[in-house]
Amino acid sequence: MPVTHLVDLLDPAAQPPDAAHPDGAALPLAAALHRYLATADVVYDGLGTPRERAAAVVQRVGPAATLVTVGAYADLQRDYPQATPVDAGFAITPTVVNAHTHLDLSAMPYTPGGYVDFIGAVIAHGRAGRRGLEPARQGVAELRRLGVSVIGDIVARAEVMDYLLGQDDVRGVAYWEVLSPDPASAELDFQEVVATVNRFRSSQRPGGMVVGVAPHTPHTVSARLLQLVTRWAHAEGLPIAIHVGESPGETRLHRHGDGPLASSLRDLGLPFESSGVSPVAYLEQIGVLATAPTLIHMVEVNEDDVRKVQHHGCAVVHCPRSNDALQCGRFPWELYARHGVDVALGTDSRGSSPDLDVTAEVAHAARLHGAKANTRALVRAVVKGGHRALGLAPPRVTRGGRAAELYAWGRTASTPA
Repeated sequence: MPVTHLVDLLDPAAQPPDAAHPDGAALPLAAALHRYLATADVVYDGLGTPRERAAAVVQRVGPAATLVTVGAYADLQRDYPQATPVDAGFAITPTVVNAHTHLDLSAMPYTPGGYVDFIGAVIAHGRAGRRGLEPARQGVAELRRLGVSVIGDIVARAEVMDYLLGQDDVRGVAYWEVLSPDPASAELDFQEVVATVNRFRSSQRPGGMVVGVAPHTPHTVSARLLQLVTRWAHAEGLPIAIHVGESPGETRLHRHGDGPLASSLRDLGLPFESSGVSPVAYLEQIGVLATAPTLIHMVEVNEDDVRKVQHHGCAVVHCPRSNDALQCGRFPWELYARHGVDVALGTDSRGSSPDLDVTAEVAHAARLHGAKANTRALVRAVVKGGHRALGLAPPRVTRGGRAAELYAWGRTASTPA
């Protein structure tokens, strides 16, 4: 369900075409002013809890449109009987966030199946030279068509990072991916990461993408390098993101050192020594959780893991369609809600998701979780949760604020009922 500026739905014919009398005198304010009652299944101005069966009153004077108020549809219909009704679709919210993408994989065919097989497909796709700048451009173009302008992207190529830092279509965080499991090279690897990331940071522009770091996973980055990179990034105020707890095989690998993921890593020359604990507990043991990274996927967790995440103030990114496509299991939404963990939504790559529409993740999550996740909480996650996961200030559109900062989500066949 692509998003569009709410003001684009307001009927320009309802606004006086000329805010002046034929003799040149200014029209009275009441004549120049027009109000609209924009309704949606869910309305969220960034404050408190989203409202169901609600509306927003928008006032336009000339080209300027401001938010008058937000409230229950029946109440506002009674209080503003002259307002022009506008059906805004499924939701009205501030800008949405796709908190997890791999834009350099935007040319990869959608490849559902087992998680381990998918990782092999990603590696083969990259070795074939199909991962890089042009796919990233395709991904940005798709996001623009969808009306999504805030993202968290994992970047594995320098040319992609340079491109993201120089373009104006999306903003958010570009996380430089770190991948090196050999503890013997940790110090040299760390020096290279610092030099590379600092070069990228020199290209940051006000209002554009900012640079972060993404140690790939707890089993593809050595413990020493994980510690060095996350402590440095935390001290420098850089956003951090790590893929964690994505599949049952990952838990098996960390607790017992065997299973299909362990075999796959050995075949790639990346043996991993079991820690005997869950991936989340491992990250806490080596001090990484203390740097409050954003944790991506987090499907394979128990209550103790979630307590640790909440204790350290980590946000979590849920990718429901990708999790289903790769047979990773069901994200325990209700467990995170019970412990007050901030949850965002992301699409992951085009290889594991049919598109980059993060609002479609809301629809999918609503079906997946049923009564365990209400629609209002899912809408909040894709707005406030997404901004918090990227370390950005959550947006709010208060009374008298610019209505141009509100977006309407269209309805589709997949829109939650």
